[in-house]
Amino acid sequence: MNRRAQDPQRDRQAPVRRALGKRGSWLAGAVSVGAHAALLLALLSARVEPPMAPAAEPIVVALVAPPPPPPPPPPPKVPTPKAQAPAAAPPAPAESPPRSRLKPVRRPPPPDVEPLPASEIPTPAPVFGLGEAELAGARTAGSGAGGGGAGGEGGGCNMVRLIQDGLRKNPRIQSAIARAHPDAVAAGKAIMVWDGDWMRNSGEEGKGLAGIRQAIAMEVAFAPEPCRADPVHGLVLISLNDGPRSVRLALGTGRWRWSDLALTQSTRRG
Repeated sequence: MNRRAQDPQRDRQAPVRRALGKRGSWLAGAVSVGAHAALLLALLSARVEPPMAPAAEPIVVALVAPPPPPPPPPPPKVPTPKAQAPAAAPPAPAESPPRSRLKPVRRPPPPDVEPLPASEIPTPAPVFGLGEAELAGARTAGSGAGGGGAGGEGGGCNMVRLIQDGLRKNPRIQSAIARAHPDAVAAGKAIMVWDGDWMRNSGEEGKGLAGIRQAIAMEVAFAPEPCRADPVHGLVLISLNDGPRSVRLALGTGRWRWSDLALTQSTRRG
């Protein structure tokens, strides 16, 4: 027997089942497409964030004073010099050749050559100052004329005053005496300049103080002849000013004449 004839109702429901099957497949496709679209939209709209780093733990900081700087390095050691070895002894001098026993022959000088004797320089006489004890009794410009004391020979010549006035007119005389003998002048002593010969002053060529010697000799040379021949005994004192600390000169010897001063001067020149 045929199935279609047996089940006529089933034959009538076949188109409905096919229509329902087609609708179901379309609905399933639409749901699938919507689901995929929703999934794609969700994926596109999702915000991708980087992974969060773990929170760092807090660090504890303590303020501590810095350590002191290290000490400076010690200075380099300087090697101490070694003790020098003692110097070697100098070589012994070579032995000198034996001296000849022959004595050298000294020949006499030729007869036509006159030998010159060595010059004898006399020891300079020191210039010294005279105190009041040595000047006691010395002739001065106010003690009169002649050979010492009032009323002596000489015809009224006062050579002491004549020489004294001439020296006072020359201011260089006092400065020369004070410069040559400051100690004697400061002590108030008289400077001895002639005792039969002109006294020698150290550091000066010739004898005596040249300026004083020439000034006295000039005054004596221009004095009258009887005055130059006037005999004098002992010392003569010449004062270069009238003050209490006057610079004074002393000259003279036992017995002499004024012309001896000029003769000594000319002899020294010769």
